[in-house]
Amino acid sequence: MFHDRARIWVEGGHGGNGCVSFRREAHVPRGGPDGGDGGRGGDVVLVCDASRRDLSHLRISRHFKAGRGEHGRGKQQHGARGEDRVVPVPPGTTVEGLEGRRYDLVRPGQRAVVAHGGSGGHGNKRFATSVRQAPRFAERGLPGESGWIELRLRLLADAGLVGLPNAGKSSLLARLTRAKPKVGAYPFTTLEPVLGTIEADDRQLVLADIPGLIEGAAEGAGLGHEFLAHVERCKALVHLVEIAPPEGSPSPEQAYEIVRGELREHGAGLGELPELVVLTKADLVDAERRERELERWRERLGGRAVAVLAVSAATGFGLDELRRELMRVVPEDEERHVPAPAPEPEFEAEHAVYRPGGEQGFEVEREGDGGFRVHGRGIELLFERHDLENEEALAYLEERLREIGVIAELERAGFEPGDEVRIGERAFELDPR
Repeated sequence: MFHDRARIWVEGGHGGNGCVSFRREAHVPRGGPDGGDGGRGGDVVLVCDASRRDLSHLRISRHFKAGRGEHGRGKQQHGARGEDRVVPVPPGTTVEGLEGRRYDLVRPGQRAVVAHGGSGGHGNKRFATSVRQAPRFAERGLPGESGWIELRLRLLADAGLVGLPNAGKSSLLARLTRAKPKVGAYPFTTLEPVLGTIEADDRQLVLADIPGLIEGAAEGAGLGHEFLAHVERCKALVHLVEIAPPEGSPSPEQAYEIVRGELREHGAGLGELPELVVLTKADLVDAERRERELERWRERLGGRAVAVLAVSAATGFGLDELRRELMRVVPEDEERHVPAPAPEPEFEAEHAVYRPGGEQGFEVEREGDGGFRVHGRGIELLFERHDLENEEALAYLEERLREIGVIAELERAGFEPGDEVRIGERAFELDPR
């Protein structure tokens, strides 16, 4: 079964903790702190893999977590970075990522980081100063990004075969290419898109057989609505219409307008794509009627279609002309839009600077029970990194709050020494000196 959608949980690796350590060697009475930093957590990375056909492998295993960064060690040994979790996806995959990020993977080898690993904590060596010569605290590593993301596959085809069920799309694809779609004399024989390749004049074109559309498909009716998105990447449409439909079926004109209406309703520019109108099963009528129908359709459509042809997949009539028209209609030098690759991770500075600004600022709110809450992602991360049970760490945090301006803002809000302060999920009594 063809799977073109998947929903998976991704989680970046947790950053490693910094180390509290002191250099101890013979004949070195004051070695000083030498705790190393924790390693950064690994990332969850999607990689475009040409060997993948659809997203079925992501419906079996749906949780992907990257490796944790190693903890720092003594002698200023920094922890190793966590191992990335690489997830292969087929070309044409679009991703609705975390925090509204979007990715479009169309080129083999293209990569997208969908969940970044958490940064590692600094060891006590980082906190040594002229007045704090033996810090007995270090930072914890931070958790990585995590959450559910949505993946959708849109096939990479140069031209899409569209039409009502039983219009002859699968039979035509089988005659034009080496594809082997299921062919039957009943509607909805094809239950999933099928790709085939036409080769001519040192050039290749990829055709996609899109399962039959019915009226209301754009709103969710029938099977066709599941696959309309696969037409979005096509450069041209091959619209198949039975030249002599069986009794009780829509007339050729009605069949054409039904499909055109669904393409317009779906949007994404499908109604504006170059269109080849192909009258199929031409072997069912004589040559005189065939020419009469072709002339009538050309007058009816005018410039709306780039060409009107008649073909027969059973006898091979008109197939060479169709191949030539496809090569003419689909631009040879037009390249698909390929998004810029995801930026490489920025160099991680040795010293983290917590400086609020813009969205990284903070707000102080007095709560009903007399306590004070400080809002601000940067402040919350600062406290998440440290152990509030460690007196030296708490003193360091109070120093940072004063430098950042949080203490002054608390005092303006009515704070007094000993009042409870809440930051994120942490609550503590603050008694700044």
